[in-house]
Amino acid sequence: MADLFDSDPASRPAAAAAEGPRPLADRLRPATLAEVIGQEDLLGADGPLGAMLASGHLSSLILWGPPGVGKTTIARLLASETDLAFVQISAIFTGVPELRKVFEAARLRHQQGRGTLLFVDEIHRFNKAQQDGFLPHMEDGTIVLVGATTENPSFELNAALLSRATVMVLRRLDAAALGEMLERVERVSGPLPLDAGARDAILEMADGDGRALLNLAEQVIGAPDVLDREALTRRLARRAPRYDKSGDEHYNLISALHKSVRGSDPDAALYWLARMLSGGEDPRYLARRITRMAVEDIGLADPSAAQLCLTAWEVYERLGSPEGELALAQAVLHLALAPKSNAAYTAYKAAMDAARRTGSEPPPKHILNAPTRLMRDVGYGAGYQYDHDAEDGFSGQNYFPDGMKRGVYYVPVERGHERELKKRVDYFVKLRAQRMKSSE
Repeated sequence: MADLFDSDPASRPAAAAAEGPRPLADRLRPATLAEVIGQEDLLGADGPLGAMLASGHLSSLILWGPPGVGKTTIARLLASETDLAFVQISAIFTGVPELRKVFEAARLRHQQGRGTLLFVDEIHRFNKAQQDGFLPHMEDGTIVLVGATTENPSFELNAALLSRATVMVLRRLDAAALGEMLERVERVSGPLPLDAGARDAILEMADGDGRALLNLAEQVIGAPDVLDREALTRRLARRAPRYDKSGDEHYNLISALHKSVRGSDPDAALYWLARMLSGGEDPRYLARRITRMAVEDIGLADPSAAQLCLTAWEVYERLGSPEGELALAQAVLHLALAPKSNAAYTAYKAAMDAARRTGSEPPPKHILNAPTRLMRDVGYGAGYQYDHDAEDGFSGQNYFPDGMKRGVYYVPVERGHERELKKRVDYFVKLRAQRMKSSE
């Protein structure tokens, strides 16, 4: 598998000059973690991986990120910088017999005083039993597991495996990182035959994927004439986006779409949606952002809005382009015309702020379960009132930590469905005050 990032060509062994032709990605393989591009937050001195290496102890890791951001490269260099034997397997092609051989070789290596960094690409493709097979070898130090995945580890990996590994999130390579990579390409190949527009276009085509950028760059090396955007598109047989998806125009247009929806202007919202689609925006990105609008700006004023957006997203996935875009347009129109409320969004942020400030406060004992006698003896569950037995099915008890001032986070608006929710909130506030007064 080709690595993604380069190092200074001067750092390469002289013997490499005598080798046969090598792919660009192989020639630009990094020699140290310091040469990896785009993941400074993880690898810097203050980053989690940098601090881990400085401490001299490398624990098992899960590297989670999109394709082409350096997961394999980082794993290989971690092994080099910690003097661990590097063994790479793919969950796609490796079964139980192969795993047993890998573990046995690592065990023998461990007995001889050397550890093994086992890199597992696409680790989420292993089933539960196969994932469980790693646990004893991780626990006794036979292997340091570094798994790579493009999928959310919370959903794809066992809790037992996650509890023994640290998840590191690798970010998509931004325009600056891709630009730096292209400059390093030119240190090896010489200036690429691209004008300014084509140079921007090739970065856009890579779409955050370093491996894709290197492959694209390799195809234009040696072009007889300087290429503009149109000529580059023809040469690479890959459509260049019509606007910079990582630049100001991208963020300006999504902001215009979002604010048009929030401002209940269906025509403007539809126009900005069309501008982004005709500009080459990924409809899946738009589906995600439209769904975010539903939960942020419509909320419980129209509880059906988020579900409608998810349905539109699914319809797009089923139909594809261009038919699927109509479902996204319908979702945008529904959101623009829906009653608006950010009460749930505001309440969530306020509750998160309170949780950060009071995160060590325990729940009051009367709402804790007491399955053992010891827990009952220390007061767990004492005084709890079962709400279904109370008048109106409401006890009015305190559910916040003892000594903490009661928070008020959710304040529904009088629009749409939240008008009814506000009546319920006000009813329980009044009833709670009555119950507290009668208990005094």
